[in-house]
Amino acid sequence: MFSFVDLNQVEVTLSFEKNTFPIPATHVLVLANRKEQWLLTKHPLRGLEFPGGKVEPSETLVQAAKREVYEETGAQLENMEWFAEYMVNDINPFCKVVFRSTVVSIDPNVAQFETEGPVWVTLQEFFNSTNLSFHMRDEGMRKILEQVMLDEAERND
Repeated sequence: MFSFVDLNQVEVTLSFEKNTFPIPATHVLVLANRKEQWLLTKHPLRGLEFPGGKVEPSETLVQAAKREVYEETGAQLENMEWFAEYMVNDINPFCKVVFRSTVVSIDPNVAQFETEGPVWVTLQEFFNSTNLSFHMRDEGMRKILEQVMLDEAERND
């Protein structure tokens, strides 16, 4: 496990093992790619970020992840895999599951109400971007993406 204080000065604990935390996950974040490109969405106020959001009462985590990605980017996904989870120890603590997935297609006709649609970047472009949401600039996201790069290197061996 890895603990850090985020940019809102809230303690966050990250784990790459399932069911680490005492509360169920109610939020999802999706790291989806197509070859070397990673799918982000542009939030009108916060900037670039991986798609995600809250789980609706009738949804599973995977259903919520697919819905949020589709609503924010128009992307259809396959190969959804649990990747990590983290707990935000705020006044109202919550747990978020991070999924990895592959983008199959993007529906250009989806109206994005919450975001300005899909943005494709390499991991290098992500790390060099000055337009990232504050959610994407903390130590936890860096740790998550370091693990993604390790996994990618293993897959390519």
